[in-house]
Amino acid sequence: MNLGMIAYIVGCVMEVEAALLLLPVMVGLYYGETTAMSFLAVAAGEALLGLVFVLRKPKNTTFFAREGLVTTALSWFLLSAVGALPFSVTGQIPHYLDALFEMVSGFTTTGASILLHVEDLDRCMLFWRSFSHWVGGMGVLVFMLAILPLASAGGQKLYLMRAESPGPTVDKLSPSIRTSAGWLYGIYFVLTSLCFTFLKFGGMGTFDAVCLTFGAAGTGGFGTLSTSFASYSLMCKWVATVFMMLFGVNFNFYYLLAVKRWRDAVKTEEVRWYFIIYLFAVITILLVLYRAGNLGRDASVVDGFFSVASIMTTTGFATVDFNLWPTYCRMILVAIMFTGACAGSTGGGIKIGRFLIYFKAVAKELRRMAHPRSVRRLRIDGKSVEDGTLQNTFVYLVVFVVIYIVSVLILALDGFDPTTTFTAVAATFNNIGPGLNLVGPAGNYSQFSFLSKVVLIFDMLAGRLEIYPLLIFFLPSTWKKHA
Repeated sequence: MNLGMIAYIVGCVMEVEAALLLLPVMVGLYYGETTAMSFLAVAAGEALLGLVFVLRKPKNTTFFAREGLVTTALSWFLLSAVGALPFSVTGQIPHYLDALFEMVSGFTTTGASILLHVEDLDRCMLFWRSFSHWVGGMGVLVFMLAILPLASAGGQKLYLMRAESPGPTVDKLSPSIRTSAGWLYGIYFVLTSLCFTFLKFGGMGTFDAVCLTFGAAGTGGFGTLSTSFASYSLMCKWVATVFMMLFGVNFNFYYLLAVKRWRDAVKTEEVRWYFIIYLFAVITILLVLYRAGNLGRDASVVDGFFSVASIMTTTGFATVDFNLWPTYCRMILVAIMFTGACAGSTGGGIKIGRFLIYFKAVAKELRRMAHPRSVRRLRIDGKSVEDGTLQNTFVYLVVFVVIYIVSVLILALDGFDPTTTFTAVAATFNNIGPGLNLVGPAGNYSQFSFLSKVVLIFDMLAGRLEIYPLLIFFLPSTWKKHA
């Protein structure tokens, strides 16, 4: 274990966050808010502490998968722990655990909140909450790979990218890791700018447009009003719907379009099934709402498109309380909580790519049983899926189910109804935000006990980092010098 290299990269992460903390300082100064000075104080302290690690650059820069996973887990917890301090020291969120819950929810792009009235926060605090979505959406380590020479070998940098990026497989977009990271952030920035521009055209104020763009881009869901998106214009709702779906697409698809590899882009099965599932969910929900008499009374057509996009991309914005919808509609929303968006996007969930592998693996096994002599390879987008990827994908599902069950059992100690307990874990583990009943669009997570909040914090981090970095961090053999 190269502890010196881990400390150096963590120090770089601290320096990056210290710089980012200056943005809410400027927002606070613009609006004349004294609480902005708390961000400046935290930024100064973090910059000095980070400098201690950065100045001691190790001679041994060897960096492998184990270091990448540990560094990722440590960096994300540190980002959240430091990012929570301004809320706590100013008393805007009095209890530090609640502030930590809020910031873990922000950086992991979950959008679950313990706040009863979000409007009570100062604007610099609202900005930082939402901006954490944008930072966490693509990942701070990917950002660092784009701007800093962290390691000498590209393979070493790939360990960081793979540990932080969601999906069963993570590949380079170009031969250079730094160029790949630059492409990712370039696409991210362009889509973010377009989203902000269209929200402004829809009549949204500049501050709200900035914050809600961050939420849509990171598929997070923090807003500036307790009513989320319900108070905005029809055009703004359609704009958010479109961009939530766009940010849920595998960014490799956009890269293929950008370099004019049209045929490869069209062949992307995951993106195709992503939109098929979305349209199926929207059409069936709207039909059920119409038949039940809810359409036009408790919901509109845009609410159907918006809600499915919000839940499927794990964004968590809301225009309507879907707790009032018929059972079928709520069950469809719960189902797509688990499918999530595409791998390689800013969305959460298990990912469409993994479900493609699951279904194709089952079909392959059935064909093998019917024709024992046949030899077939499992293929995605015309490419063979390696046995290691297949094994990793199925192990991921097993670990996901185990953590999910344990989390539900612990939350059940709080004595809430099964739907609240079940969907609270589903909404945090899949980085969605709102669930059903007490944690629905009109509710929040403030009523849970200390232990339950700790479990949900772990679930949010595990969901965003796709489990393995956190589990390996707590594995004793990880910390041995020779493993």
